[in-house]
Amino acid sequence: MLDNIMYVVCVGSSTIRLYNTDTCIPLDAVIDVEGMKYPKDIVVCRDERQLYVADLRYRCIWRVSCDDHSYVKWLTGSTAGGFPAVTALSLTSRRLLVTSWLFRRLHQYNTTDRQLLRVVKLPQYLNFVWHGVETTRGTFVVGHRSTSQDQRQSAVSELLSLGLRSGK
Repeated sequence: MLDNIMYVVCVGSSTIRLYNTDTCIPLDAVIDVEGMKYPKDIVVCRDERQLYVADLRYRCIWRVSCDDHSYVKWLTGSTAGGFPAVTALSLTSRRLLVTSWLFRRLHQYNTTDRQLLRVVKLPQYLNFVWHGVETTRGTFVVGHRSTSQDQRQSAVSELLSLGLRSGK
C-alpha cells in the first residue's frame, strides 16, 4: 500500500489492480505490465515509490513506478547469479529480500543499483522455505516446513549471527 492505494497482483494476470484502501473499492486505473505472466508476490518501496513484482514464469522481478506506471524487467536469473523461482519478496530500507523454495538461501539486493548485498545460507534441515523477512535488528525470520526434529513440522525461525532460533 502507498498513498491510500493498495496494489494487487493475481496469478496468471499481467495486470496490477489498484484499490482505495479506505473503501476497498477498485480504482479505474490499472497497471498493465506487458510480458508479466505469473506474478507471485508484490512489495512496495515507499522511498523510491516503486513496486517490485516476482514473476514465477520468467524467474524475474519487475520494477514498476507507482507514479507513471512505467515498468522494467528489473532483475532476472541471469543478472542475479541465476536465482531460481521466487516464492516471496520482502523489503526493508531499500533492501529487497528474495525467498525461493528451491534453495536454502535468501538473496538480498540493493534496490538502488540491483547489487547483491548478501546471500543468507539456511541450515540443511530447513526445507520448503516459504517466506523470509529482515528484522530491524539485522536478523532474518523465515517461515518453512521441516525442523531438526520433524520433517513434516512447519515453523517460523529467526536466523541469528550464531545460529537459528526456532518456534512452532
